[in-house]
Amino acid sequence: MKDIDAVILCGGLGKRLRSVVADRPKSLAQVNNKPFLDILIEYLASFGFRRFVLCIGYMAEAIRRHYERNFGPLKIVFSQEDEPLGTGGAIKNAQLLIHSDPFLALNGDSFFKLDLWDFYKFHLTKKAIFSIALSKPKNDKNSGVVLLDKNKKVIAFKEKAKPEKESYSNAGIYLMSRKIFQDMQDSRVFSLEYDIFPALIGKGCYGYYGGDEFIDIGTPENLAIAGDFLEKLKITHAG
Repeated sequence: MKDIDAVILCGGLGKRLRSVVADRPKSLAQVNNKPFLDILIEYLASFGFRRFVLCIGYMAEAIRRHYERNFGPLKIVFSQEDEPLGTGGAIKNAQLLIHSDPFLALNGDSFFKLDLWDFYKFHLTKKAIFSIALSKPKNDKNSGVVLLDKNKKVIAFKEKAKPEKESYSNAGIYLMSRKIFQDMQDSRVFSLEYDIFPALIGKGCYGYYGGDEFIDIGTPENLAIAGDFLEKLKITHAG
């Protein structure tokens, strides 16, 4: 994995967390006395990832200051957003900084325990343009639903939808061919979930079920339980 770039989306406004985390961006929220983004990067490094592109926006300088120090063998570069660009716009904005093909992209405010080696092999075997890691469906009307055919090809993305039989939830981790940039809009601000994913159906888009160990720290309630969640998974330090 050392030759695959990991692009982490950490430019969000974090409005739901501001009642408990007001002095830093949500990706630097403390979990077990450590910035959550550190935990995420170290987990990826345990699979061999060495180069990280951080898509930063809100309170970007806090992230720059934290990662401009020596971070051992890891290379960390920054893709700055001068305005909120959405999840799709953030990745397009980082295009010139992304060197590998494919590249990994993921949300910087959630953790999903995933066998990244197996996910990568799946992506290569399917000759996919885009592979999405999936977890079990959530009983949450605010979550998206993903439907697959028998060959694991994505046949539908449904945002803000109730789970259906044989449906899955988006776990926020993706492997993308650089060809995906051809499907991105000319506009600067757009969403992966609403604008890009539906356009990829029928174009080599596959779903990989990776398990059920998922948490999003974007609410005070979830942040409060994140430490215990990670300790149960033995995710406490660098691999």
